[in-house]
Amino acid sequence: MKVSDLCKKDEFTCLNPEVGLDGEILNGYAGDLLSWVMANAKAGSAWVTIQTHVNIVAVATLLEMACIIIPEGAEIEESALERAILEDVPIIATKLNAYEVCRVLAKAGI
Repeated sequence: MKVSDLCKKDEFTCLNPEVGLDGEILNGYAGDLLSWVMANAKAGSAWVTIQTHVNIVAVATLLEMACIIIPEGAEIEESALERAILEDVPIIATKLNAYEVCRVLAKAGI
């Protein structure tokens, strides 16, 4: 599944659609402890996290993640969104909780 396909679903909104949405989602990862995510997530991940600060973009860039998904309507910090645009990291918002996001990804074969 491409990031753009996920963004087409009604429950998801890409907050920075000007970045490349052609990335392929190869797997998913849910976690909020950045050091743990850095040690365990993989390239191509759709990362579900409630964290909304600029450091999530650094982690996603380091691991070459496909996108970051922010659940439960949490508001992303402006500095994080600006950095995500510079680093070409799609950030997707949803009102779904993390479990529900993972169910959507699993249903899509991720």
